[in-house]
Amino acid sequence: MLNAVGFIIILGCVFGSFVISGGKFEIIAHALPHEMMAIAGAAIGAFIVGNSMATVKKAGAGLVRAFKGGRWKASDYTDLLTLMFTLLSLFKRAGATGIEPHLDKPEESDIFKPYPRLLADHHLIEFTCDYLRMMTVNFEDPHQLEAAMEADIEKHHHEETGPQHALQLMADGLPAIGIVAAVLGVIKTMGSIDQPTEILGAMIGGALVGTFLGVLLSYCVVAPLATKLLETIEGDSKPFSIVKTAIVAYAQNQPVQVAIEIARRMTPSAYAPSFQQLETALDEAKNGLSPATA
Repeated sequence: MLNAVGFIIILGCVFGSFVISGGKFEIIAHALPHEMMAIAGAAIGAFIVGNSMATVKKAGAGLVRAFKGGRWKASDYTDLLTLMFTLLSLFKRAGATGIEPHLDKPEESDIFKPYPRLLADHHLIEFTCDYLRMMTVNFEDPHQLEAAMEADIEKHHHEETGPQHALQLMADGLPAIGIVAAVLGVIKTMGSIDQPTEILGAMIGGALVGTFLGVLLSYCVVAPLATKLLETIEGDSKPFSIVKTAIVAYAQNQPVQVAIEIARRMTPSAYAPSFQQLETALDEAKNGLSPATA
């Protein structure tokens, strides 16, 4: 919704100022279809040539993701901290034999089932289960565990930002592609040099629409969407850091409650539950557990 408002403001102010200042919009309207065909076609073609099909598909999904924004809400962060508290408490109390059944089939676990939105993020759940399982085989060096988790997060982040980087490169190239379209318009105009001045003026104006569109699409459409996608990706990666912080703190022999509090302080400020809110959520989670997992 916010993106739509932004684009309405851009188009309204850019074209509105042109019309109010006395510009003839019919020149832009006449040139727009073929100039847009040249610019968009060249940009999309170059994008396909310069990237793998997997990146192209992810970029399309990334544009949708940029419009939708981050998928994590404040309640999701509270649920994640509560889930980690429950898992680490069970680990401390029952050891490897107690926690492994939940890690092997989280979708069937009474611990994971209360959090369907977390379960829907398969990579996050796999990340959590894999490193808790790693601890069950006596992974004794917390620093080595932290380094392994950091490398995993970095790898995931690199894969996620690949399409965003490709979109940013497209944005960087659009002004030059607009010049290509404008040059074609000038060539067309020079081929009609025998026409009256008013016709030549309209043709030159139409050619300049190419440069205008290239710059507008670059700095007011594609680049902002690429920036929004990067912001969304970084926001959606925060839960991995929270899980890492909780597990590493526990591996360093911190009490479970302290490990979760350290992880809570890693939560983005806009979504972080207060100490009391988290305490309430933890109490509710304890009351909702079956005797086998409580």
